[in-house]
Amino acid sequence: MPKKVYLETSFFSFLYDQRTTPAIVARREWTEEWWNFHRTQYELIIGEDVLVELSQGKLPHRQQALNLARTLSRVANTKATAEVVTAYLHHRLMPRDPLADASHLALASIHKCDFLLTWNCRNLANANKFGHIRRVNALLGLHVPSLVTPLELLEDTVDDADR
Repeated sequence: MPKKVYLETSFFSFLYDQRTTPAIVARREWTEEWWNFHRTQYELIIGEDVLVELSQGKLPHRQQALNLARTLSRVANTKATAEVVTAYLHHRLMPRDPLADASHLALASIHKCDFLLTWNCRNLANANKFGHIRRVNALLGLHVPSLVTPLELLEDTVDDADR
């Protein structure tokens, strides 16, 4: 059975981002490489909040990102999701704004995703927060997905002889 990956909104934004700063270009290229060559190894899902966030954005690539996201399997927010989000806020795990960050983590946890794939390194893929996330999810009896960037899910393409 393939591992399950929850794709958070920033993944789609970086896939189509056309800014030319070196950091943005690198993230876009890593995102494209993962999407083009590695995504088929995984079961991909998104939450409804991904579509909401992409539809409200003002970026020029908004429609492309939204169209792609709509092709993936979706999981809905439920009463259980709202309860987990409330617990995250109570434990100061996630900020109230944007509330969707807490929802993404809740959905990935509830649906036992192996990975939550994101470029949101402030609230999600943040090593300094991971211990707190693990403790709160353990308290709630929830699975803890690995919070990673696309770069972290790229296969090592360097031959050992080249090292």
